[in-house]
Amino acid sequence: MLAALLLHASGAPVEDTPTDAPAGEPSGEEEVVWPSDLLSVSPVWHALLGATRRHKKEFEDEFQNELKYHFLENFRVSSLPAGCPHSNFSKEACLHRLAQGLLIYTVILKHVEKEYPSSSICSVAKYYSGLLVNLCKEKMRNSEEVTALNSSQQAQLLRGLDNPDTFHRKMTAHSILRQLHHFLVDSKRAITKKEKTRGGVADRLLAPITFYNQKFKDDTVKGRL
Repeated sequence: MLAALLLHASGAPVEDTPTDAPAGEPSGEEEVVWPSDLLSVSPVWHALLGATRRHKKEFEDEFQNELKYHFLENFRVSSLPAGCPHSNFSKEACLHRLAQGLLIYTVILKHVEKEYPSSSICSVAKYYSGLLVNLCKEKMRNSEEVTALNSSQQAQLLRGLDNPDTFHRKMTAHSILRQLHHFLVDSKRAITKKEKTRGGVADRLLAPITFYNQKFKDDTVKGRL
């Protein structure tokens, strides 16, 4: 139920997002208590980062320490979206970059699925990315600017990742998951900072109002005595 509400909150479906929760993940029927309306503390982050964080161990298990994780720096994919900068960027722009970036990653994860069809990281990442995209759009003023890639754009993006060499394709797949994790970590950090800054400003604005309201009440009580 929760997943369905989140997926359709923006009024438009997210392409390439599974409608059912991945195996081993919450079905959405459980009673969920949201601790805050802040995007940075949404439990969706925990589920999504929990999945991408597993990738490092899976990589090390596959190659039995013959390759170090940082070796993937040699296979960075230039077409992947960048995270939100920590300064000189509005919250709206950060939300747009996160949502649009996740839609691009959802397409690019097809390359990973092709090379590692048994990996559960992709299905979990795609599912929760869809939820996070809709949470972002709920908080945007211009959510209509976040658009899914059309079939032609998707095909072009995936063609750019293909390579006749099997090892190269596998390294590219691993690099995509590694870069996705960094993208999420950087984005969450930036949005947390934006929301804290917003909260701090709100607190500073509220403080004098609260003070004068209390002073007015005190003066009113004294006038009645």
